[in-house]
Amino acid sequence: MGQEQGQERERERRRGGAPGLSRRAVLGGAGAGLAVGAAGGAWGGRASAHAPAEGVTLGGARVPFHGARQGGIVEPAQARVEWAAFDLLASTGRDGLAALLRGWSAAAARMAAGEPAAEGENQIALDAGPSSLTVTFGFGATLFDKAGLADRRPRELAALPAFPGDALDPVRSDGDLWVQVGADDTLVAVHALRVLTRLATGLAAPRWLMSGFARTPGATPHPMTGRNLMGQVDGTNNPRPQDPDFGATVFAGGPDWMNGGSYAVLRRIRMLLEGWDTLPLDKQERIIGRRKSDGAPLSGGPDAVERTPVDLAATDPDGVLRIAPDAHVRVAAAASNGGAAMLRRGFSFHDGLLPDGSPDAGLLFAAYQADPARGFVPVQQRLSRGDGLSRYLRHEASALFAVPPGAPEGGYVGQQLLEG
Repeated sequence: MGQEQGQERERERRRGGAPGLSRRAVLGGAGAGLAVGAAGGAWGGRASAHAPAEGVTLGGARVPFHGARQGGIVEPAQARVEWAAFDLLASTGRDGLAALLRGWSAAAARMAAGEPAAEGENQIALDAGPSSLTVTFGFGATLFDKAGLADRRPRELAALPAFPGDALDPVRSDGDLWVQVGADDTLVAVHALRVLTRLATGLAAPRWLMSGFARTPGATPHPMTGRNLMGQVDGTNNPRPQDPDFGATVFAGGPDWMNGGSYAVLRRIRMLLEGWDTLPLDKQERIIGRRKSDGAPLSGGPDAVERTPVDLAATDPDGVLRIAPDAHVRVAAAASNGGAAMLRRGFSFHDGLLPDGSPDAGLLFAAYQADPARGFVPVQQRLSRGDGLSRYLRHEASALFAVPPGAPEGGYVGQQLLEG
């Protein structure tokens, strides 16, 4: 009997366990910045990620696929992300697109629950548990013509303007469909993307793939804002679900099929790390506008902490601004951009060496907003012209996708668009 009970507990663990402790509680509370926490109560009923009530493990944490919002937007950033873009085949059309999204949604729901994606599939991640898996789908502007839906393309998908300093590779930009897979275990994320890619066979062809990573939950003594490859605390002033204007900033109000969805701007940003690493610490801090050790703003004095509000008017006794005119936190601040804001999710990437021996490394940057023309565009225009940090960055790929609301039980993402 004891052996049978042990086997049952093991089966339950592999399924993800009964909903009990939230991931927020398991990991000691939501981190600051990019890890904005689950927003189920205020933003559409999506439950927090869950872990088994007994023998809590990181792999047992679950994020339900079905809900009013797609996962992977407001949930805490996972340790691994896979981005992939697909282009529809000429023969796919509207019906084929609906079949693809129906199959993708069903497989994503099963994997998010810790179940095999399909009977007999190569479950290479079987022993890992769902590991907070989220799968997010987005639609590019070119999708609508190919699927016979040109009259339903939202104005928010208008092409982004060219920004000074951009060096965009068209091969690694844009696309008809976007898939974002996040998980706290790399094998889980890679497996999920492989499943989705196989399901696209005969309907859509892969266009590009990018992989990123963030700090593994639990790697620090207590939840902390993550750091990027420059060593900077990154994401402190991100909008948070408890902010009164969070919903209006992040989620779209229409058209009807996009009500409650969001628009994602993606950028692959290579960091010129060899040049950055040679700068003295005080120079790095001046360029950012924050202390490197703890992320505290330079405007706050020695007693400031990361969450101390940035005072853009603060000066030293000799009248010099504590936050330099071209410091990143000043140029990027909502107050410097007419109130423009967006929810940022950043993941580091390190893809080996370039021909000159420098690291091909940097940031996979996603910005979610209700309207890119009021969020990303004005901020990036100002950054590209006046940000001291831009000398150490190269924007190498770009894309914009409409991210529809989530799917109810028995439904699929994009159903309102395709069947409405």
